[in-house]
Amino acid sequence: MRSRMRLLSFLLVPVLFAVGCSGGASPAGPEAAGPPQRGGELTVLENASFTGSWPTGLDPATNTTGGANIPMMSAIYGGLFLLRANDDGSGAEVAPNQAEGYEFTDGGTTVRITLREGIQFSDGTPLDAEAVAFNFQRALESPCTCKPTWPLADDGISTEGDRVVVLRFTRPYAAVIHSFPASNVNWIASPTALENLGEERFKIEPVGAGPFTVVSNTLNSELVLQRNPQYFKEGLPYLDRLTFKSIGGDQPAYQALLAGQAQAYEGLTTTPLLEQAQADPRLTVTLQPPTSPYVVQLNTKAAPFDDEKAREAIYHATDFEAIARGLFGGRYPVSQMFTGPGGLFHQEKIEGYPEYDPDRARQLVTELGGLDVTLGTLNSYVAEQVMTALQTQWKQAGINVDIEHYQLSTLVQEFNSGNWQAMLQTAGAWDPASGVGVAFRFSSTSPFSGVDDPELDQLLNDAAATIDAGEREQLYRQAGELIGANAYAPFGLAFAPANLAVKGVHGPGLTTKIPPIVVNTGVIWDEVWREQQ
Repeated sequence: MRSRMRLLSFLLVPVLFAVGCSGGASPAGPEAAGPPQRGGELTVLENASFTGSWPTGLDPATNTTGGANIPMMSAIYGGLFLLRANDDGSGAEVAPNQAEGYEFTDGGTTVRITLREGIQFSDGTPLDAEAVAFNFQRALESPCTCKPTWPLADDGISTEGDRVVVLRFTRPYAAVIHSFPASNVNWIASPTALENLGEERFKIEPVGAGPFTVVSNTLNSELVLQRNPQYFKEGLPYLDRLTFKSIGGDQPAYQALLAGQAQAYEGLTTTPLLEQAQADPRLTVTLQPPTSPYVVQLNTKAAPFDDEKAREAIYHATDFEAIARGLFGGRYPVSQMFTGPGGLFHQEKIEGYPEYDPDRARQLVTELGGLDVTLGTLNSYVAEQVMTALQTQWKQAGINVDIEHYQLSTLVQEFNSGNWQAMLQTAGAWDPASGVGVAFRFSSTSPFSGVDDPELDQLLNDAAATIDAGEREQLYRQAGELIGANAYAPFGLAFAPANLAVKGVHGPGLTTKIPPIVVNTGVIWDEVWREQQ
């Protein structure tokens, strides 16, 4: 018997988050600044160490940094599904966008996705079931870390008519819809344009069905977009032109906003600048609800962390509560597992979590005959501050630490080499089963995991499969307890960057709160607008 499963009824538990932010932003839709106005241009700055780096272009199947480049990808391709804040500020939901709806059957092993009728790519060709199925196949063969880990059957992707795409799994997989906003399967490229242009040209001149089309694309530098006249939403997008520019960090971005060289910046992490910006009447500052706590990933597949004593020493030498208070004034909450307060199934404390105990850490280091660690991370203010604090804490326990900083592309290479020891990364997503979620950092099959534990794999698979929110929560709690019991990786403060916009700029996710999907919030670009002079 076929059974319809509604996302809001079964897959979601309410996600509550604080709604106050500087500049008068509201929790969900556009602020009370009058009706949105059509027209104008917007320049958005992106940090060169993360979102502002797109070295392999913007083809969903060949962009190796697609998870970081969600702003550009969403502006060009739109998306089958979007993560939106509820209008009443009570939480968030994954909502159909280019998709019209979906239906689970066969006990959750099959999902049928129905597309909206009449959507066209900007080249005039149809965004139909055949195009979507073609894109799914390419996306799943992609080298991008943003491709989903669906448990597809051999005949896992098929179509039924022009508007229905069918996914079949080897086991129930209720989390599939939540996986879309953070993965490359959400961005549907024109098969005709890809064939006509070829992959090398297409990655520079991509063609989608999103709100904007490409005017020019200089890799890692500037992407200029203009309104898509064939966009399927009447009256949208509001902006005539949207430009993304890469910039070398928070300080130059902040100065560029004040100098009038840009109107928005995504991903501010420098705490002193954040405080300045919040006090500046020229800016709207939006602090997003954190979904991804920091984690010290330990490579348990290689020395020294193939020895549980070494891992336990790291746990007992680490005091994230002191770091959160001393460096950040308690601004960021500390979590003992892979969820933050802005995401689903958040649990702040885990039973049996190895607590800070420097005496025990020193004892373990002595038993090991010493402990030398190379700790790496991406370049960002918060990460660098945390790294320095960890180095100091660990030194007090007799642990010698060398620090390495990476750009995103080189970090991916380091993980793929398997030769790393410890990495300070974010672990988690709005839904733990999607995006850079728990399996990304802890499953045996992920290249970005330092763990190989079949019992943990089974817990994560079971949690992703069930449609019962209470059961999912319990399974994720068990997974968190297992990670702690084996000292796989200590978790830290749950952090989300802030978005800055000059006064007169409005839009969901930019000047309102939407939980981040991969570090940064997924701004809904077709609804961003500027007050006209």
